[in-house]
This record gives sequence, C-alpha cells and structure tokens, in this order.
Amino acid sequence: MMEMLRAHIARFIELPEEEWRGIRRFFQPLDVGKKANLLVQGELCQAHYFVAQGCLRLFFVNDKGTEQTTQFALEGWWLTDYAAFGTPAPAAFGIQAVEKSTVLAISFAGQEQLLHGFPRLERYFRLIHQRAHAAAQFRIKSLYTLSGEERYWQFHQRQPAFVQRVPQYLLASYLGITPEYLSEIRGRRHS
Repeated sequence: MMEMLRAHIARFIELPEEEWRGIRRFFQPLDVGKKANLLVQGELCQAHYFVAQGCLRLFFVNDKGTEQTTQFALEGWWLTDYAAFGTPAPAAFGIQAVEKSTVLAISFAGQEQLLHGFPRLERYFRLIHQRAHAAAQFRIKSLYTLSGEERYWQFHQRQPAFVQRVPQYLLASYLGITPEYLSEIRGRRHS
C-alpha cells in the first residue's frame, strides 16, 4: 500500500530513499468497508486520503435530501473536502467508499509537517492539485455545454474504469441525470 504511494510520488518527483523512510510515518493506512463514510457532511474534515485500492466518492446532500456525487477517486487519486480540510468549518461534503477500499490518511497537521520537513513534496502536491483542478474545470464545462447523454459518452470514453466499477445510480448522480435516463442511454447503445 505504501509502495503505491511511493510509485505515485515517483511519477512526479525524484524522492531519495532516506526521505521516503521519513515520509512513511505521516500516513495511517485504513481499510474501509463498502459504503463506509470517511467524512460526514457537517463534521470536521480531519484527513486527506490517498486511495491505494478501491474507490471513494465525494458528495453532498442537497436541501431536498438527495445525494449529489461530485467526484470519484480510484487507485492513485487523492480526495478530501479541500475547503474544510484543516479549518474549523464544517465539511460541505461527505466522503464514502463506493467499494471496499484501502486508503492512506494524513491529517492537516501531519501534511503541514510533511511539507515543511520534505519541501520537494510541495512540487508533488502542486502538480497533483493542478491536474485535479483541470479535471474539475473540464467537468464544469461539460455540465454547461453537453447534454446528459453526451456527458455519459464522454465520461465513458475518458474514464472507462469508473463506468465498470461505479454503481449506475452513483454514476447518474455524478453526471447530473437520473438512473432511469442513464439506463435508457445505455440501452440505446445495445439496440
């Protein structure tokens, strides 16, 4: 599990062996059952999660009590409520395991100590945040410019692993369409 994080970091920066030994101690491995919550909307956001195995989702519950999924994270992805992480503000989002998952958790204080003690990781986190921000911008654009069906096929093409692993009702929530409409879209493809 730690080796997956090490390999992920190595994709972005060089990390000497002696630094890796020091970095490991900042992370707590957690095994999370399917549908288990790592963060509940309205509570304090205590950790930033690296997905070593499995799939997580970021979501909120709207005023009508409907869950709206805004982001997924598979192996090698990071996830937290960035606006609430490290602040006394209640989380605007929840984080839930879509499937049985193993994650590495780091607290805000731990992450601050990590970045202070190992400055080259600033570059790593900057690069992964740039990629995540670009993905969020692309998603927002697609919500404004594409139909629900076009969003599904675009997502299907760009992220086929999600389409295979994520339950249809969660995928529909993420795409901003109903599960029934998603079923209809998929059905037309096979007709």
